[in-house]
Amino acid sequence: MDYLLNLVASGLVFGSLYGLVAIGFAVIYKTTGVVNFAQGEVMMFVLYFAWMVGSFVDAPLWMLLVIAIVFGSLFGAVLERLFIRPMLGKSQFPIIMTTVGLAIMLRGLVPIFWGVDSAPIEAPIKSQLWQFGPVFLLGDQVFALVVFLLVSAATWGFFRFSRVGIAMRAAAHDETAALLMGINVRRLQGLSWMIASAVSGVAGVCYALIIARAPDMWHIGFQAFPAAILGGLDAPLGAAFGAAVVGIVASLSEGYIGYGLKEISGFIIIIAILMVRPYGLFGEKELERV
Repeated sequence: MDYLLNLVASGLVFGSLYGLVAIGFAVIYKTTGVVNFAQGEVMMFVLYFAWMVGSFVDAPLWMLLVIAIVFGSLFGAVLERLFIRPMLGKSQFPIIMTTVGLAIMLRGLVPIFWGVDSAPIEAPIKSQLWQFGPVFLLGDQVFALVVFLLVSAATWGFFRFSRVGIAMRAAAHDETAALLMGINVRRLQGLSWMIASAVSGVAGVCYALIIARAPDMWHIGFQAFPAAILGGLDAPLGAAFGAAVVGIVASLSEGYIGYGLKEISGFIIIIAILMVRPYGLFGEKELERV
């Protein structure tokens, strides 16, 4: 039983990393209808830049998070303005291919600017050990879980109660009606990229704190994408829940069955779920009137 509980806890830790990136997927899709396949690469690029600035000023962990959030927001705004906004009005395929090209570009820029060496982010909390009954977690793992819960709650509150969040929901539901009501849809779409990039930057800091800063950390986007699909691409909080499920299932499959299943278990889950609910567990079902 102790082994099971520790596997579940480990799955929740990795699920929190997936969840932060999955929220980024969902925020962009909910507002723009675009799937950003460069989300993992954006996370990596923002983390590397924040780490570079943080190393220069000898920033503590909280300041590193602030740097990642600020730069992530600015970087997301630049990406949306330069690469995505000129493509709006076109079909989904060229926009998706633009994000794929953006992912490849960022993947290549990181080794050019910062090399291929990997190293963890050091912080005092890494030496702390927390015990929850039979479950033991390191301080950095607890930190990632807390950050994940706070970001999930903040995202839910933003879309549920803030005027901007409600406007983004309205624009996603009916763009034409939102425009007629005086809502600046283009500005909201840019804001969604800013939010998603900032959240992904936070995910990068947590990932580097637990594992390492490495030029292949973009692959977490592949684990986060099934989580976003499972919870619903148009439901940021659902994407966070889907990430927790994917993380737990991946941990249990690796612990009880074998190593290789950890990487593919998330995709096995979404194949099974999508056959029953193509819009995810919490996504909104699209109705077409004829």
